[in-house]
Amino acid sequence: MQITTIQGIVKNGQIQLSEDVKLPEAATVYVLVPNLEKRTARIMSPRLVDKERLKDFEREIIEIEDDEI
Repeated sequence: MQITTIQGIVKNGQIQLSEDVKLPEAATVYVLVPNLEKRTARIMSPRLVDKERLKDFEREIIEIEDDEI
């Protein structure tokens, strides 16, 4: 497999190549991004500190029939 390297930049979420290159339609391309900081979001679940307040978060589920709506 032959590999050609072409430099480009991202503008408005699209890759713009630095050179005037015509790629064939449906060409397979690989994007390598040097020095990219991987950012991930981590959502933590809240923890109940006072276990005695657990009753404050109890919910009652009431089921109704379709004809009661």
